[in-house]
Amino acid sequence: DNIITIIGKLNKSGKNIKGIFSFIDPYVYVAARLSEKFCSNIVSTNAIHHMENKILTRNVLKDLPISLNYSIYKPTESLSSFFKKNNKINFPLIVKSPKSTGSKDVLLVKNKDQLILSIQSLLKKLPNEEILLEEYIDGPQYLVEILVQDGKVHIIAVIEQEITFFERFIVTGYSLLGRVEKRLYNSLFNAINSVIHAFNMKNGACHLELRRIDNVWKLIEINPRISGGAMNDIIEVGHGINLVRETIRLMLGNKPSLIKKHYKYVYAHYLTVKSTGKLIRVTGKNRSSKYPGVEKVFIKPKKGTTLKPPTSMGHRCGYVLAAADLKAEAKKIALEAAKEISFEIQEE
Repeated sequence: DNIITIIGKLNKSGKNIKGIFSFIDPYVYVAARLSEKFCSNIVSTNAIHHMENKILTRNVLKDLPISLNYSIYKPTESLSSFFKKNNKINFPLIVKSPKSTGSKDVLLVKNKDQLILSIQSLLKKLPNEEILLEEYIDGPQYLVEILVQDGKVHIIAVIEQEITFFERFIVTGYSLLGRVEKRLYNSLFNAINSVIHAFNMKNGACHLELRRIDNVWKLIEINPRISGGAMNDIIEVGHGINLVRETIRLMLGNKPSLIKKHYKYVYAHYLTVKSTGKLIRVTGKNRSSKYPGVEKVFIKPKKGTTLKPPTSMGHRCGYVLAAADLKAEAKKIALEAAKEISFEIQEE
């Protein structure tokens, strides 16, 4: 209501509001609704609403081959009743809140005892929320950034993710494929097209995380926005496309410029710490920046910030981004340059 009042005042003062949008969870849908109310909105608001909620997403895709097996635990149900109904649960499983983002509230469970503890833990944090249980599938994970314009899917970037398991699944490496092998591209495009069609998305931006099992793509997650962190830089370095700018163009009803200017391989290595404590200082940033092929070094925390081993993507401490003509070379440069950086911590 407060935002609506402010927008109303801006309108009355003669301001011409062309668009309202957000790139941050969980405001993408709210912004789309506001844009619908106050602007000539072209974005597929209903699709965004379903994509923002993991349970609604599974319900939309349940009849497609890309869907994972899943079940839903309702907070009104006793655990014993739930286990009676679901007596053939296969482990390992992923347990998550339907509104989880950045690996927060996403838990890997390997047996019934861990499952009970995970459900109880999520209920403590979110007492009235349903809980999603998904089959766990292993294998390489791809992140695909897309724009949809007038129902046509444009694949902007295909990125291999390197996932490290701390207490949660944390992406510590992103490898943008400068050129995507034709068979891989076609299979991804067909799978993604089926998802976008199911959501009835006509205009908008989203990214999908997928794994392949027995030559069938499975959707791990979908989010109705560009990925956070280094993603815009990764794509701009690799392909010369500023995806945030082009998304805004699309949302304003203009034609985005999606022609790739080059096809570099890019690797972003994320920095994390292994212990908890206050940051005293960071050393090695300048040395790291001077490595040939390093495009950007970003350090997130300031002096005095409490750092800890990551339990969500937001706990990562920065990244080193490198580019090269070969995939392995880009990764090698980023990892070597990252070794120069050290976080001096006063342990608690």
